[in-house]
Amino acid sequence: MSKKVKSLLQKEVATRLDGVEAVAVLNPRGIGAIVNNQMRRRLRSQNLRMTVVKNTLAVRATKDGKLAGFAKLLDGPSAIVYGKGVSISAIARALLAEKKTLEDNKGKLEIRGAFFDGEIYVGDKGIETASKLPTREEAIAGVIAAILGPGRKLAGALKGPGGALGGILKTIQEKAPAGASEAPADAAPAGDAAPASA
Repeated sequence: MSKKVKSLLQKEVATRLDGVEAVAVLNPRGIGAIVNNQMRRRLRSQNLRMTVVKNTLAVRATKDGKLAGFAKLLDGPSAIVYGKGVSISAIARALLAEKKTLEDNKGKLEIRGAFFDGEIYVGDKGIETASKLPTREEAIAGVIAAILGPGRKLAGALKGPGGALGGILKTIQEKAPAGASEAPADAAPAGDAAPASA
């Protein structure tokens, strides 16, 4: 392969991986064309792409970006699975689902691992660990819940005693006799009492 062709391929890989923060690497060997196309279609429905790469070109294309260091996963024929704006856990979950689908059909998918934020998750165990990490949306929801949690507890603490007191007063009012809450009509006011005769 000429230097010009290699340069073009390297630029193509760099363009595809621009803005990508997480990748997974698998071995494409043993995956037939039909299974490959079906798997790519399922991955595409989850905003993921799978690209077979030449290892040296992938290393050169990512050496200055966020994916620098994932080269340890590149050994032999390699296909990378990635998605722009997709978390490592979403990629890992998708690959575990694909592996299960292939195993159910008596196929095999060799996952080498995943790379995110300078961390390498090696093999099936690494992918399982990565799949348990929260997605971006789950992490944001956790932070919001942590921020709002104390406010909810405070509101509940303030509302609780007042609500209980209101309930007690309402019960007393309901149980009181109908005429007990009104003053007797024929009773004279205390200031108008007649003086006692001597």
